[in-house]
Amino acid sequence: MPETTRYREIEVTGTPREMGQQLGETAREEVQVFCEVALERLQETMQVGCDHAKSLAEQCLPFVKEYSPDSVEELRGVAEATRLPFWKIMLLQIRNQFTPDSDSGCTSISLPATSKCSAIVAQNWDNDPTLDPFTIMLTRRPVGKPALMTLTQAGLISYIGFNEAGIGACLNSLPAPSRSLGVPHYFTLRELYEATSLDTAVHAIRRAQRAIPANIMLTTPEGPADLEVTIDDVQVLRPEETSWITHTNHCLHPDLCEYNEQFPELIGSHPRKARIDELLSANTAEIGVEEIKTALRDHQGHPRSICRHVNDDPDHGFWQTVFSVIIEPGERRMHVSRGTPCSAPYEIYQL
Repeated sequence: MPETTRYREIEVTGTPREMGQQLGETAREEVQVFCEVALERLQETMQVGCDHAKSLAEQCLPFVKEYSPDSVEELRGVAEATRLPFWKIMLLQIRNQFTPDSDSGCTSISLPATSKCSAIVAQNWDNDPTLDPFTIMLTRRPVGKPALMTLTQAGLISYIGFNEAGIGACLNSLPAPSRSLGVPHYFTLRELYEATSLDTAVHAIRRAQRAIPANIMLTTPEGPADLEVTIDDVQVLRPEETSWITHTNHCLHPDLCEYNEQFPELIGSHPRKARIDELLSANTAEIGVEEIKTALRDHQGHPRSICRHVNDDPDHGFWQTVFSVIIEPGERRMHVSRGTPCSAPYEIYQL
């Protein structure tokens, strides 16, 4: 278990280059070690050598420069301050283009404001626990753009979080076709945090020549939404029979369901979706933060439960709920458990 139940908090401000330099100076050790671990993992699990990794990172750069030049500038600032070659910082952004399970077996929820809480987007982040030491709570205050707070690994251009305009995002793997070259997932997320509405958030994703599929669960000023993102399309799901929407790791939109037959189910995705829906439906009163916490602590179906623990599965047994997060953009705060939510307290982080 970590020595503290809180993640390190860092705040950066200014131009993209200035924010990158500030982050690199403050989190130099975390970024450096994260780069080493990322390359080691690629070599061990995918037999990807250093030259291949460098080549792919460099080949993706033109796509990113065209899509989001500010993001490239920020990462150049990180590289300068950490004294790392730029391709290693880029490698952090593209590592899931070698292996598609970066967001692993996550379970996510979005629901509108109730009498108990403002609008919420939440999830359990099931992944490799070795990423915990590099995970930080990062606030960015860019010049001329919305401030944003993300729970992220140090060195990534973006991850789970929200902006001050009311856009909050959680992430799930979505098994579907991918390609090695294109705009990496994390850059499209960063552009999403510059959005102020559901339409502009969807446009931020659509305009990228994307490299991998992903699911993005959103809370927006227009209410809950879920984006099933493939390399060819973005399908928008909205609540239908309930006020809320949930997602795990299989496609729900009719135009994409064919992929469920082409890719293996990711650690019990269908049962987890059924279980989270059952738990939310069982609440006769309005749902609030405490009810969401209870649902995210659920162990039915262990080891393929919503709250996931290390087990003896030969392929995915090392995955566990590394953190659980409940985001309230309207209150500009996140509730985060550093570790499984059944064992670690939810700490509050305020923008």
